[in-house]
Amino acid sequence: MPASLDTVFAALADPTRRQILTMLLEDDMAVTDVADPFEMSLAAISKHLVVLAEAGLISQEKRGRVKWCKLEPDALRDASVWMQAFGQFEAIHLDAFEAFLEHEKLTTPPSSQD
Repeated sequence: MPASLDTVFAALADPTRRQILTMLLEDDMAVTDVADPFEMSLAAISKHLVVLAEAGLISQEKRGRVKWCKLEPDALRDASVWMQAFGQFEAIHLDAFEAFLEHEKLTTPPSSQD
């Protein structure tokens, strides 16, 4: 079952996890290689990797003695589709719509209820 949007967005909310995903864009990486650029313990990185895996954003597999991480780009599909729905609204159009509503509110007399 795919991860919920809440789980995906919660995983993406952390800058460390976003950086890990960016690193995995290039290729699969061993957990120790993922941890190298960060100034935190391997245990802390492992916790970030668990969050990403639970969100379906990465998968992990053991190859010999080494645990490898792989980006799972399909996990972002639902989030991307959800966000694209908002792409139809441009800031300029929303500003104009808000100005129109404000103008209508000021120029239209309130309707009387009899």
